Amino acid sequence: MTRPYDPRTVDYDFGDRAAELRTRLRELIAQEIPEGYLGAFSEDPADLEIAQRFCRRLAEEGLLTVAWPEEYGGAGGSVWEQTVVREEMWAHHEPRGAQYMGLNWVGPAVMAFGTDAQKEQFLPPIAQGRVIWCQGFSEPDAGSDLASLTTRAEPDGEGWRINGQKIWTSYAEMAQWCVLAARVGAPGPRKHEGITIFLIPMDRPGITVRPIKSMLGRHHLNEVFFDEVRAEPDEVLGGVGEGWGVIRRALAHERVGIARYARCDRLLSALGEEMAAQGGIPSHLRAQWARALVAVRTARLLAYRAVAEAEAGSPSDATASAARLAVTQCDQQVAETLFQAVGERSLEAGPPGPLHGAIEDHWRYAQAATVASGTIEIQRMIVSRALLGGSR
Repeated sequence: MTRPYDPRTVDYDFGDRAAELRTRLRELIAQEIPEGYLGAFSEDPADLEIAQRFCRRLAEEGLLTVAWPEEYGGAGGSVWEQTVVREEMWAHHEPRGAQYMGLNWVGPAVMAFGTDAQKEQFLPPIAQGRVIWCQGFSEPDAGSDLASLTTRAEPDGEGWRINGQKIWTSYAEMAQWCVLAARVGAPGPRKHEGITIFLIPMDRPGITVRPIKSMLGRHHLNEVFFDEVRAEPDEVLGGVGEGWGVIRRALAHERVGIARYARCDRLLSALGEEMAAQGGIPSHLRAQWARALVAVRTARLLAYRAVAEAEAGSPSDATASAARLAVTQCDQQVAETLFQAVGERSLEAGPPGPLHGAIEDHWRYAQAATVASGTIEIQRMIVSRALLGGSR
């Protein structure tokens, strides 16, 4: 049973079970993940295999879907236990790899909007760490203004034929399935009318993936083209024309599902320990370092507020967006602070670099933080509308 949410009385002590969970996750990471591991999305296939193996280990111990209901392959834990998982995973360069998308929001969306057959088909592989999903939302002219998407699904017998282009589409090269947004029927007076969510296998004829080279490295940016791609009636999630509700739910999960502040905290702590052995943080950096630490703590508390609202059954788009604003700006602020601290060595990538290259890696990723999952301007607009009396 959920309890009423009151931000003045929220207790952010996660409890003994969560503390034990955090300890166990750190033990598993130490056992399974090599020192200096910077994630699955590199040119080395071995990095992806490390992530896949680690996901299977987590699944075996019931730790991959901690907060999922037991009936769907979860452990029936609390949202705070799931928050512990998110924090430890992101702090250690997301050793689950691309699995986090299925765990954080694809699975919950299927639970909320899927048919019994869809739940039976899609949830067990996610809970077992055996499937990778990608998100076919953004388009060249419909990124932050997602309701302007032009990918269309035209009726064809009992199903549809889908034509269009998606962009960004992280993990499209490695994914087995795509959550695809397309428009069915003629556009209505409101742009989101007709948008429908399809669950499409990535090996279906007519799908072409073209990687986009970027500073983020392999797998993060792709173009995906849909040319007369067949979609069946049972591949619709949430009903024809009802996709906007699914998208809003998905983005709300995504905005608080990545605990960026946790990596910021760990990197500041790790570099701080190294600098302490060399005489401490230089005097000219102390004020900047303190501001970065304050930003990390602020982002953490705003994220916890969003989690508390979700636990109470009253999630707010504005709260999720406020948390997103804080964590993405914190990401960039900490990246700049770390760069200032290590000076000319800041651009050294890989094991030779400071903290095994984690500082250079973090800086690159931080540059995309205020664009992914809706730009910083969109997040500010959502919060502003709520403050001015708009809808939650």
